[in-house]
Amino acid sequence: MAKYSLLRQRLAADPEFQSCSFLVPKPASDRALKRVHSEAYIEQLKTGQLPRAIERRIGFPWSPQMVERSRRSVGATMSAAYAALQEGVAVNLAGGTHHAFRDTGGGYCVLNDTVVAARWVLDKGWAERILVVDLDVHQGDGTAALCAEDDRIFTLSIHGDRNYPARKQQSDMDIALADESDDHAYMRTLQQVLPQAIERSQATLAFFLAGADPYVDDRLGRLSLTKTGLKARDEYVLGQLADADISVAVAMAGGYAERIEDIVDIHATTVALALQTHQRLAKTGA
Repeated sequence: MAKYSLLRQRLAADPEFQSCSFLVPKPASDRALKRVHSEAYIEQLKTGQLPRAIERRIGFPWSPQMVERSRRSVGATMSAAYAALQEGVAVNLAGGTHHAFRDTGGGYCVLNDTVVAARWVLDKGWAERILVVDLDVHQGDGTAALCAEDDRIFTLSIHGDRNYPARKQQSDMDIALADESDDHAYMRTLQQVLPQAIERSQATLAFFLAGADPYVDDRLGRLSLTKTGLKARDEYVLGQLADADISVAVAMAGGYAERIEDIVDIHATTVALALQTHQRLAKTGA
């Protein structure tokens, strides 16, 4: 999607980010993917043998470029997780592909970057408990299903009740919001449930899916958050995680506003807040 390249261009041109490292991620290996996805599905992706039903579910046709981009997006979230454990905060300028299941993709998601990265971290012994804070407007059904039997990963999803997917999965905490929920309603809910999720998860690493699609002008969102409200959301999440001494890897997740500039604005604000959180942690020696 064009928003990703435009976001990187915006940040690279901004003096605020001159001290940041913009890295091209390595593609995730088969070994990493097999912690989450079936060998048969990985082979279908590699060989271009995806069934038409899976292509339709994903939402775009197979191509070598699609597979390469998806692998690198997973690799970026893995790298962000590793960097977050060292620095406190790190960001994948894409990612958040939470509709991918073990043996299929869905909803523009091919591979589940969050769960692959989480299992990698857990298997390396770098964390014992992980929290997923999924604030994309669509429920993270793939993530919920993949983590349902894994007590090491606690999943929180705040999403639109009547939005995609029609068939929801069960996260550890699911909060479904009514259509047209605004800044006030959203923040009231977030402030009620995030501290509970932090306490219950006992995590030392979090993955924050900072979707831009709760925005009022998002074509697929159905909620009514303003840019100010989304900024307040991100400030609160990053602040709560920092206060709980939980490292955080941020992914951009969805965004489908009519004006692509609005999506880039929202994502850029998320990254700026992550940078400010990193600078605050560096000053305090956290």
